[in-house]
Amino acid sequence: MTPMDIDTARGAAADWVRREGRRYEGYRGAYFSGSTVALGAGAALPVGTDVDIMLVIDKPVGGLKLGKFEHRGVLLEVTHLCWDRIQPAPSVLANYHLAGGLSRDTVIDDPTGELRELQAEVAHSFADEAWVRRRCDNVREKIETALWSFDTSAPWHDQVTSWLFPTGVTTHLLLVAALRNPTVRLRYLRAREVLADYGLTDRYPGLLRMTGCRNLTGERVERHVDALARTFDEAAALARTPFSFSSDITPAARPIAIDASYDLARRGDHQEAVFWITATFARCHKILATDAPEREHALRPAFAELLADLGISSTSDLLARVQETVAALPVVWQTAEEIIAANPGITRD
Repeated sequence: MTPMDIDTARGAAADWVRREGRRYEGYRGAYFSGSTVALGAGAALPVGTDVDIMLVIDKPVGGLKLGKFEHRGVLLEVTHLCWDRIQPAPSVLANYHLAGGLSRDTVIDDPTGELRELQAEVAHSFADEAWVRRRCDNVREKIETALWSFDTSAPWHDQVTSWLFPTGVTTHLLLVAALRNPTVRLRYLRAREVLADYGLTDRYPGLLRMTGCRNLTGERVERHVDALARTFDEAAALARTPFSFSSDITPAARPIAIDASYDLARRGDHQEAVFWITATFARCHKILATDAPEREHALRPAFAELLADLGISSTSDLLARVQETVAALPVVWQTAEEIIAANPGITRD
């Protein structure tokens, strides 16, 4: 099958905004975000990649976000974003998740002209060292807050998620320092690239060590993707209760969770695939535990096998990993400092 190019994908996204996005009460505009922002005209849309749209509105929309869905053959992910979260400009410049999406001209639709005006302000100051450091502080605060609130009484799959995600955010500290997109699924791959660019590859094993995946082979990771595929398909078929991540566990989103994981494993980036494999496993088990407990129990051994390969079999193991991440933060922070100091793209006073 011929890969889709980014221009076609962006055209489909813009069409959805025109047809559906503009119908929202208090609609102010829309812009692209996420990994596709960096793709130049004519580039192929990588396997397992969706197109992120931030739909800017005046007030919160009830219920869960739209999330992932197909439109004109393109997998879109739409997030509702209140206008007061991104203006005035300092509000978004200090937010590491939101600043990157407005650091360049990503505007799809701007009926009032205010969104493009805001985007220009953000782009002007995005690379200022003071704002880069503010965003790095924002990353570190997110990691520490999440780890310190780890709940040992939560269901097992939630405990895994509560350890995994803030541990994975350590990569974002480096990506933000490098003025790169703090991507979700490919965070370890992108962090590895940043460290190579700055001659700091010796720091990368430390990031992997926190997840426990350093010794996993490509063959072993593929085996875990095989098991995840079976769990994913059942969770997608049996899901009834809505969760914030529900659109990630659907047939439409399968290429991201399964096909893209195989792709990473088979091309030698198997360790970089482990984060999202583990995250998706945990989410599937949360769905199944709620909507099909018997199937959750039956499928649990495959999840346990993956975790065992990561050196995790109990809450005490997770607590030890939480402490390991906390202890590693000063080293990760120092690495971010070195990247900031060497980054030619950062504007200094």
